[in-house]
Amino acid sequence: MIYPQRMTAAVDEDFVVFLIGMRINKPWKIHKWLPVAQSMPKMLTELYLNPELGLLGHEQWFGRTTIMIQYWKSFEHLERYAKNKTSVHLPVWAEFNKKVGQSGDVGIWHETYLSGKGQYECVYNNMPKFGLAKIGNHVEAQGKYKSAKGRVSA
Repeated sequence: MIYPQRMTAAVDEDFVVFLIGMRINKPWKIHKWLPVAQSMPKMLTELYLNPELGLLGHEQWFGRTTIMIQYWKSFEHLERYAKNKTSVHLPVWAEFNKKVGQSGDVGIWHETYLSGKGQYECVYNNMPKFGLAKIGNHVEAQGKYKSAKGRVSA
């Protein structure tokens, strides 16, 4: 459903924004980057089947450099998942280091941002629920939510 009015997200709890992706540096080396690309859906399946692991939601885009935005309950949840020896992530990470390492064939990257109530701002117009609006309360951007400054201090 597309919401034609200006909308925002009201998130009442702390959360983590985790940006993660890969860059295909040598497109002809499919055997190097395809396993990396195929590993993320397996991790997402595991995370969505086990909400106690802390993933709240995600958005993603594809291209030579991919980007995925993930929203987590806390940094502790994110770190616990990354280091969990029984999760999909750790063996995939070890395999990447073994097969790709520092060859330059495919790059991976991530950035982590800690946030919470009053420490973020967002607006959506002519959009379906997206990003924070999918994990928080999807509300009209009016009253205290009308301006960016108002949304930050709400």
